[in-house]
Amino acid sequence: MEALTAGAIGQTSPGNLPRPDGKPARWVISEAQVPYPMALDTMRNRASAIATGEADEAVWLVEHPPLYTAGTSAVATDLLSERFPVYDAGRGGQYTYHGPGQRVAYVMLDLRQRGRDIRKLVEGLESWVIDTLGAFNIRGERRPGRIGVWVERPDKGHGREDKIAAIGVRVSKWVTFHGISLNVSPDLSHYQGIVPCGIADQGVTSLEDLGQLVSMAEVDIALRRAFENNFGAVADSVEESLVSARKLGHRQDQSNRYWSRI
Repeated sequence: MEALTAGAIGQTSPGNLPRPDGKPARWVISEAQVPYPMALDTMRNRASAIATGEADEAVWLVEHPPLYTAGTSAVATDLLSERFPVYDAGRGGQYTYHGPGQRVAYVMLDLRQRGRDIRKLVEGLESWVIDTLGAFNIRGERRPGRIGVWVERPDKGHGREDKIAAIGVRVSKWVTFHGISLNVSPDLSHYQGIVPCGIADQGVTSLEDLGQLVSMAEVDIALRRAFENNFGAVADSVEESLVSARKLGHRQDQSNRYWSRI
């Protein structure tokens, strides 16, 4: 895994990746909770279809039932309780939590059309989250050496910070999948079953925990505006459009490079 310092703290960076042709990505919102294995299958199939030119780019907004995911660097002792199902995410990184009240945005973008720059991709994802939080008067910040987007918590003591969003991406044949998870109003006690991302000395928070009582629909509007500012146009689509008409299965090129963090 590559170490990365992603820009100045408290500022969005110029790491956005618009398409030169302006072609919009499909914007898809699932109303019902999506089982995690279904999400993985859908992302892999869509990414394969994008790579072969059979499908457009897509941004897929979901909620999951309570679960933990393990990255390739997950340490067994960081799983403190198996109160929820644990899934192999197929990405780098360690353990994280997904559940109701958390907006997960899976991003399937064709980097062949966006500069083939993974560092700029991650900076763009961070800027996307930070700009979204800014719409609710929350200052999200980057921290070199600590993954995700953070907020200062002076109310908890000197130097205390909480993580409000995780970022993890895999790149296969220059097409991305996985993405971001933003805590809107999840049950934060569910994080007690893991050491989130291997970081034991800081906490987790949410918009609700910070006093912003907003609906998921309001968050989705802010996410869309911030995405368009950082990555370019999107167009509404339906959930069924995520699966390619041609069954591509799970063919994986062993030479694919991937980079992920969470």
